[in-house]
Amino acid sequence: MSYKILVLAKQVPDTRNVGKDAMKSDGTVNRAALPAIFNPEDLNALEFALRVKDKKGDAEVIIITMGPPRAADIIREGMYRGADKGVLITDRKFAGSDTLATSYAISLAVKKLAPFDMVVAGRQAIDGDTAQVGPQVAEKLNIPQITYAEEFIGFSGKKIQVKRRLERGIEILEAEGPVLITVHSSAANCRVRNAKRVMKYKYARTEIELQEAAEDYIEMLENRPYLQIKQWSVTDLNADVSLLGLSGSPTKVKKIESVVFTQKNSTTLSSSDSDINKLIKSLISSHVIG
Repeated sequence: MSYKILVLAKQVPDTRNVGKDAMKSDGTVNRAALPAIFNPEDLNALEFALRVKDKKGDAEVIIITMGPPRAADIIREGMYRGADKGVLITDRKFAGSDTLATSYAISLAVKKLAPFDMVVAGRQAIDGDTAQVGPQVAEKLNIPQITYAEEFIGFSGKKIQVKRRLERGIEILEAEGPVLITVHSSAANCRVRNAKRVMKYKYARTEIELQEAAEDYIEMLENRPYLQIKQWSVTDLNADVSLLGLSGSPTKVKKIESVVFTQKNSTTLSSSDSDINKLIKSLISSHVIG
């Protein structure tokens, strides 16, 4: 049996372009108003998974993403870079899910793909910066977790060895699978697209996308099953609707805004004691310190 690695990825709004229309009246992000991108740390996670696959040899990497139909774009992007398959979790009933509701839905999808050996995710998504979904999924699956992973070191028997980045140093940890790992932004950047894989997977489609395709296109997919991206709804996951969407989300967002720090003035100091004393007096008088 091949080693199965599940990568949790998210299509996120580009928060570098937050404007006045970035938030809806119900407190959810207006994703249509912002460009959609592959969450940066999820790309680090994908590279982590691909390096495990390179080391293990007989391994399979499957991307799982939850979002609207257009989120299938990042599954294709992952396949261009080395992933083997993808699953899109999509349903209007998932709309407005916070980290608790999201981790519930994702944990159901992971269970549906069992048995698996490893789940890898980015440390956090740039649209929320909570770093909660990965650990919550691990708790719901009742499996060990390693957070802030920076580097895959290798295998020691049945255990995986990982270097973990902390605020004041590093740790070398090991765990026996199945295990969930969240990957830090300091980890290796994801490899670029492979031209042969782009040609192979550029026609990979979900069920929703197939419904809009021509008959000859559908016939081509029937002859090439590797191009079919699985699509799961609330019904497919047998999920409790009360635990999804806004009804299953205790977290409510009140306001979204873009804060830009600008420099108003600057002071050039020499190494003389008098300049240092003037700076300290100025900081004290303006109540910055003291």
